Amino acid sequence: MPNLQAITPLGNKEPVTETYGPVTLTEITDIALASVSARLGREQDTAAALEAFLGTPPPGAAEHCGNNLSAFWMGPDQWMIEAPFETHEDLAARLAGTSPNAYSVTEQTDAWCRFDLKGPSLSDLFERLCAADTHAFTGGEAVRTSIEHLGCFVLCRTQNHFSVIGPRSSAGSLYHALVTAFRSVF
Repeated sequence: MPNLQAITPLGNKEPVTETYGPVTLTEITDIALASVSARLGREQDTAAALEAFLGTPPPGAAEHCGNNLSAFWMGPDQWMIEAPFETHEDLAARLAGTSPNAYSVTEQTDAWCRFDLKGPSLSDLFERLCAADTHAFTGGEAVRTSIEHLGCFVLCRTQNHFSVIGPRSSAGSLYHALVTAFRSVF
């Protein structure tokens, strides 16, 4: 019988954490993800179901909200829901059961990688990585942008805490871009 072991998006047994000057870069692997898309004519039902699930209204355009259970806007009537993997391994199934036929849910956990950046002057780093105006961010923003030709989401959790979510299949390339930008700034 095979002895399978989980690996991180970067191919390690444990997530990477590195410090560059005053900033820490951490590979986040303990988050479950599921996307929600409202079905035509069921937009209000979807918003109501997500509000009941999250405990807060779903975020508007270019926003994210929530703490333990959180969501960020992906497009018109589309959101990505985040939750701790330990308590929400079945996040997509839970969401699918809250309001049948109002929206479509897709399991996303293994499709994406996430890197959290914590420290001062993060906007100086992002101006080298993408076109998002992170200098104007104060917390609660979520934008889709391109980093090294990869479609990524940049979430500003606070001015000193950003998350970058990108395709898992390109985790190594995204990590390299982040590290290269770190070295040019710090």
